[in-house]
Amino acid sequence: MAQLTVSVEYGIHCLLWLAGAGGTALSSRDLAELQQISPSFLAKIFPKLEKAGIVEASEGVRGGYRLARPPGEISVLNIVDAIEGDKPLFDCREIRRRCATYGAEAPGWATTGPCAIHAVMLKAEEAMRGELAAHSLADLATTFVGKAPADFLARTRDWMAERVGARKPGRRRALPSPL
Repeated sequence: MAQLTVSVEYGIHCLLWLAGAGGTALSSRDLAELQQISPSFLAKIFPKLEKAGIVEASEGVRGGYRLARPPGEISVLNIVDAIEGDKPLFDCREIRRRCATYGAEAPGWATTGPCAIHAVMLKAEEAMRGELAAHSLADLATTFVGKAPADFLARTRDWMAERVGARKPGRRRALPSPL
């Protein structure tokens, strides 16, 4: 988990909308348009989320993505690992072995035991991963709904329902209240 990229932020936002869709499949194109980003950008994120078992896809004109399990069972760490991969925060290069004053070989006192820098970075990564694991998609959704004005949630629900309805000829399906 090196630096977290914008893919994580957009992925989490998409998952929040899926959490509020009540099982209705939403297209990645609509989710991209909602957030004013490139559909091809999201098209690279969703397969990772699907492979991790966070979302499931349905194909065809009526297809899209829905959550594969309840939002309370999806941790922020699950999402980060799915999108970014389980990469270490710090990649120790054992620089301590290459000091010019050592001569041909680094002395034992300099290289015995774990590198102090690496040890601190491992503790930091453990704390970060623990914090990400402690928060679920449901937690984020609760915070979001508590903060967003009701009219925003209603406008967004209607916006998305319009698009879902357009994909289902002959009927317009209202989405449940967001999140």
